[in-house]
Amino acid sequence: MTNFKNAVIKAVNSVPKGKVASYGQIALMVGQPRAARQVGWILNGLRPDIETGEVDIPWWRIINNAGRISIKTDDPNAPLIQRQLLEDDGVVVDENLMVDMSKYRLRP
Repeated sequence: MTNFKNAVIKAVNSVPKGKVASYGQIALMVGQPRAARQVGWILNGLRPDIETGEVDIPWWRIINNAGRISIKTDDPNAPLIQRQLLEDDGVVVDENLMVDMSKYRLRP
């Protein structure tokens, strides 16, 4: 695993239950402020089988900077699964798959 990938995993693991971070925020946390897209690809590659719900890191706590769930996958249920996982964490997600970033964004 690359140093960047390890740093991303560590940063994602630091997002506590009840909080979210953006892809760009994770990139900034690991010292690569222009690598938001790469953070997304790393999380996409690490996320386990979405049907089992088994996860190694809390990938669902990472959303886009606008506060929207923007998971990229062929599974049309993936955004709803991410929504449920966030709600299980105590994060309110509206009907448009939006999170109030002023309330739930991680403030390191």
